[in-house]
Amino acid sequence: MHQEAASASASEPRRRTVALDADEALRLLAGVPLGRIVFTRQALPAVRPVHHLVDGGDVVVRTHEVAALTLQAGTAGVVVAYEADEIDPEARLGWSVVVTGYCSPVTDREEAARYRALLRPWSDRQTDHVVRIHPDLVTGVRLIADRPDPDDRPAPGD
Repeated sequence: MHQEAASASASEPRRRTVALDADEALRLLAGVPLGRIVFTRQALPAVRPVHHLVDGGDVVVRTHEVAALTLQAGTAGVVVAYEADEIDPEARLGWSVVVTGYCSPVTDREEAARYRALLRPWSDRQTDHVVRIHPDLVTGVRLIADRPDPDDRPAPGD
């Protein structure tokens, strides 16, 4: 059984991770509509799936009035992480991006209305509040197929 697993993994194409720079990471993040926001709730980590958009390098999401994140962000803001990815489960290739930064409410009425028009809620819950994450740290990786090393080929005549 162990030998079967070893031979199966030996026959699969090799993959490697490549670090993304911040600009490429934000470009990829802007290309997908859904991610996960990570924040602290009652001293424990909490994760929620949300729709987002990237505007001027900031990540913007809608929340509802009694959402833990809305209550924590208040007027002062709170540190959060935001993750999104696009990974093919069959090929096991793709990318993942994490933005860490300060989350604060969007208080300008016109700006908030514009974001509400652009961000469609995905549940029946009323999401009238908008928060902005200003990234302090943007990291990302791309999982790519590794090209075979020419030195790994059998020598002629083997």
